[in-house]
Amino acid sequence: MKKKILVVDDEPDINFLFKMILEENSEFMVHSFTDPLLALKNFKSNLYDLILVDIKMPEMDGLDFYREIRKIDKNVRLCFVTASEKYYEPFRKEIYDILGENCFIQKPIANEDLLKLVKTMIKR
Repeated sequence: MKKKILVVDDEPDINFLFKMILEENSEFMVHSFTDPLLALKNFKSNLYDLILVDIKMPEMDGLDFYREIRKIDKNVRLCFVTASEKYYEPFRKEIYDILGENCFIQKPIANEDLLKLVKTMIKR
């Protein structure tokens, strides 16, 4: 059975790229949203094996999204995506103990590195 991944990033190109890379490997099925509020509205507990969420988005940032998701599903794995170190460090300090060190993806990321990281996160 394919592992389900939710990608939430306000950049449509990133969503498309992540979906393409991850679905190329027949192990994964990817659902993506450019609107975090819409992703949250459609989220169902125990549906996804992993969530990849951008930190900096309009309407709702990645940390707020994370907090809301945890109210619905305490067990889903989540990994933050960021293009800026300036957002990365404050988030890492605040939730490092909760998520661990491998839950941040720095954009841009090589296709094989993304695939390797996702496989590692899902196997945990």
